[in-house]
Amino acid sequence: SNDERVCPHDGKPLAEIGEVTSEQLDIIPAKIQVIRHIRKQYACSCGQCIKTAALPPQPIPKSLASPGLLAHITVSKYQDALPLYRQETILKRIGVDLPRATLANWMIQAGNLIQPLINLLRDRLLAYDILQMDETTVQVLKEPDKTAQSKSYLWLQRGGPPDQPVVLYDYDPGRGQEVPKRLLEGFKGYLQTDGYDGYNAVVAVNGLTHVGCMAHARRKFSDAVKAQGKEKPGSNAYRGLALIKKLYRVEKQARKLKPDARHTHRQRHARPVLDELRSWLDETLVQVPPQSATGKALNYLHNEWDKLIRYLDDGRLEIDNNGAENAIRPFVVGRKNWLFSASIKGVNASANLYSLIETAKANGLEPY
Repeated sequence: SNDERVCPHDGKPLAEIGEVTSEQLDIIPAKIQVIRHIRKQYACSCGQCIKTAALPPQPIPKSLASPGLLAHITVSKYQDALPLYRQETILKRIGVDLPRATLANWMIQAGNLIQPLINLLRDRLLAYDILQMDETTVQVLKEPDKTAQSKSYLWLQRGGPPDQPVVLYDYDPGRGQEVPKRLLEGFKGYLQTDGYDGYNAVVAVNGLTHVGCMAHARRKFSDAVKAQGKEKPGSNAYRGLALIKKLYRVEKQARKLKPDARHTHRQRHARPVLDELRSWLDETLVQVPPQSATGKALNYLHNEWDKLIRYLDDGRLEIDNNGAENAIRPFVVGRKNWLFSASIKGVNASANLYSLIETAKANGLEPY
């Protein structure tokens, strides 16, 4: 104020010498707007000819859903794990009454709309020679010949060129070996999975090279250490976990290298650790009861050994299947919120929409 712009020492007015700027973050709450399309009509004086200007292309004809609204609802559900019933409530707060059934129908139609893009992504995925897979459960209420409480599965595939990765989800009512055979028809190269036997058939039929997941082996030894109640540095579980951790330290160093250099680095640093791990495994396996936590970890390591060391063959390969597990995690988080899909149409649409969003994220794109 003017009163404050006076020097307390000699009473002279203060002169402006600069300014100090500070910032805060503010947010503009969501608001809804109506887009109105006004189309001119033209008629001939003969009374037999009336023409109306064409409506701009719409994702869902004759509906209230603009592309932006569809994208907002899709991202809120499949990226931010907001179930449709919560979105219905949120929309009501800003003055829009959109029933949950309408939102669900829009999601099914949006999932169908992007099918051509999903097909192109699948072509790109299967054309590259490295692919990771994982699967998780999903509940679908209305399935032929199945109860509402029964489990179905969402299958995850992650692959494609390193600079243009592809992430695809697929629904199937079962977890049998026929599903990977169907999804990987025509694929050749390396298939990386966990230890589930359901992948063995497609490996044999397609002549694939099966790569294992060291993270699963590490997890089993970690569980064995926890089962002891406290860490015992001299125990077999602790020894196995320590050797696997050494392999991951090598991977941390190799991660920033180009594939050829990574291959050389692994041969020099990881192979000796694996040789030590194998010698220790052969010596220890016969000494530990197979039903104990440590015994289960040792047997997993033994049974999966050939697959677990496969990553040494090619610098492009990963030591574990964590890429696929990380890609399937958003679905697992979402499932805790929306719990189930009502129909097969709904779960297929969800698979497509998850695929689009996760592929966008993997390529550094904003999902919306």
